[in-house]
Amino acid sequence: MAPAKRRNVSSAKTAEQSAKTAKIDLTRKVESILKSRKHANDIFDILEFLQSDKEKDVVSAVNACSTLFCTLLERKELFVGKLPAEEEALSGGYSAEEKYRIFMRHRYHSCVEMLLEHLSSEVHGIKESALCGLMKFAAGEGQHPLEDLDWSEHYSFPRELIQALVDRLLSKTTDNSLLISRFQESLELEDVRYYVMSSIRENVGKVMDKNKGAVLPIYQNNVFALMSNISMPSQESELSNFMVKQEAKHEDWKAAKLNEHKRVFEKMWLGFLKYKLPSTMYKKVLVILHDSILPHMSKPTLMIDFLTAAYEVGGAISLLALNGLFVLIHQHNLDYPDFYKKLYNLLDPSVFHVKYRARFFHLANLFLSSSHLPVYLVAAFAKRLARLALTAPPTALLIVLPFIYNLIRRHPSCRVLIHKPSTEDEPLEDPYVMDEEDPVQCCALDSSLWEIKTLQKHYHPDVAKAALLINTPLSEQEDDLSEVLEITAYELMEKDLNKTQSKSIPLEFETATQLLKGGGGVLGQHFCLD
Repeated sequence: MAPAKRRNVSSAKTAEQSAKTAKIDLTRKVESILKSRKHANDIFDILEFLQSDKEKDVVSAVNACSTLFCTLLERKELFVGKLPAEEEALSGGYSAEEKYRIFMRHRYHSCVEMLLEHLSSEVHGIKESALCGLMKFAAGEGQHPLEDLDWSEHYSFPRELIQALVDRLLSKTTDNSLLISRFQESLELEDVRYYVMSSIRENVGKVMDKNKGAVLPIYQNNVFALMSNISMPSQESELSNFMVKQEAKHEDWKAAKLNEHKRVFEKMWLGFLKYKLPSTMYKKVLVILHDSILPHMSKPTLMIDFLTAAYEVGGAISLLALNGLFVLIHQHNLDYPDFYKKLYNLLDPSVFHVKYRARFFHLANLFLSSSHLPVYLVAAFAKRLARLALTAPPTALLIVLPFIYNLIRRHPSCRVLIHKPSTEDEPLEDPYVMDEEDPVQCCALDSSLWEIKTLQKHYHPDVAKAALLINTPLSEQEDDLSEVLEITAYELMEKDLNKTQSKSIPLEFETATQLLKGGGGVLGQHFCLD
């Protein structure tokens, strides 16, 4: 085994030495090309390293190319304008100087294409190095443009290079979320962010239309990862950090205007959300919608179609969609009369057993916090929750009961549900219609909260104690739901165990130390678990 280990160590050292030698060789070739044009053909050796199978060689070649071509851009030694074919340059009437620039411009294009290909590499180090190299080229082209641009609108920003970069990041077959997170620092630059948003919108339209709007999970995850990494400025004065420094005043440059950023941001999101999404994607979008998307849109009410479609998905997605609609109603004066009807129909036994239970009741409490809601509506919610409470677990009941009490505190007219006159000797039929989807038609005000009276005999003492509160006048101060929203069955059991640990209650003559272990009885003889 020892000789094998020595061979492995030796081969590792050899590989490391080879990588160092390659790096030194590449540095010398770059220096020789920049020093004298007679060494121009050395660039083919550098590009050959760029196609190596070894990560260290590729990274060294990317760094060498970055140094070489950024310097050539600064020296203006790359051909500017519509690039002629190399054959045309050789046969046409170009000077030696122009031929050199055309030659180098073609090599630059080859290098850019290779780096774009490396963005699809399976080795993350190569992908990250290629990304950094491309952004260096973008900055270089911004300061020393290679194309004749419309200076009145886009100045000298390298739009084509950024579009090609975005197209590669938004792969349909590879999850690029890690690489996209590395790209986030570039999105802090105002002009990069503006043109990336435009490029995303163009790419999404092209890809989704080509696939006839079909769900593409990997692609749509990449798009969402890139869009959700975009942090929008809130004031025009914040637009100060540009990749391309413009010498002239750029008041008429779209990338320097906050309204233009909002317009492109809005079109980007609307263009993405108009297509069908993977079910998991709805949750991701809706969770950030009210904080990261709606505040930066020119017309947030344009999201109504997406939110309506999201509600139809059901479950947690429906609840999150209602959260977005609630923001539009209260902050943007959206008229949506079916909002509370949809919320009412989300109340079913499943809300007590799913992981988003705490969020559901937090949002429901927020939605029903207004004291201007009609009494019949509040009564409908209180009655439906009371009916559902009959089959709810203790952890849910410790949320539901204070929730109902808070509704009654906000709307004293609902006290009629508690103080309903009745004859104890004759059973009454409950007029409340549980299956009615419209809270207006469910006859909740004609009923009473007899379900809470039933819960006073609940097996769990905390639930029975909470249910007994309805027998006494409710205090004006509302119960704090935040203390019980996250409670779990485990925590409830731990609480009960801690109560009884201090008490010693003799149950058997001989204290059992294990399951089924006791004295000389039948169970002890045949089922002892020693």
